[in-house]
Amino acid sequence: MKPFIAFLLIAAMAIPQAKPQLGLLRDLLGSVNIQGTVFCTFKDNVAIDATTTPVFPNAQVELMCGEKVFSSATTGGDGKFSIMMNPLVLDLSSIVTGCNLVVDTPLSKCNSKLPSAGGLISTLQFVGVNRVGTQTITNIIPSGFRFLPLS
Repeated sequence: MKPFIAFLLIAAMAIPQAKPQLGLLRDLLGSVNIQGTVFCTFKDNVAIDATTTPVFPNAQVELMCGEKVFSSATTGGDGKFSIMMNPLVLDLSSIVTGCNLVVDTPLSKCNSKLPSAGGLISTLQFVGVNRVGTQTITNIIPSGFRFLPLS
C-alpha cells in the first residue's frame, strides 16, 4: 500500500508542471488567423477586380474540415472576416490541406439577382507568420471563393 501512496504523491506533484508546459507550447505555436474578403458574386473570387465588385456583408463564413464546422465568423460591412484558431485544436497542415471555407449564406442576400440556392467555397493558403510582441500568428487566406450550386 505504501508504494502506491508514494506513486500517487509523485504523480500529483507532476500535474502542476504539465499545465505550464502546455502554456509554453501554446505560446510558441501562437495562433492561426484565417482572414479574407467575401465578394458578392457567383463568379470565381480569385481574379476579380475588388474596386468594382461589391462585397458580401453579414455572410456566415465557416471553417469546415471534413463534415465538421470548427469555427465561424460573420463578414463585416466591408465583406472582411477573421477566424482565430488555437493550433492545438488543428495543426497547420491539417487546416491547409483538409479544410475549406464555406459561405452558406445565399448570394441573393447581397444581390437579389444572384442565386438563392448554393454557396461559396474556398480552399486555404498559408501566407506567412507574423510576430506581435511575444505572440506568433500564422496567417492563412482563402485561395479564392467559387460558387458551389446546391445539388
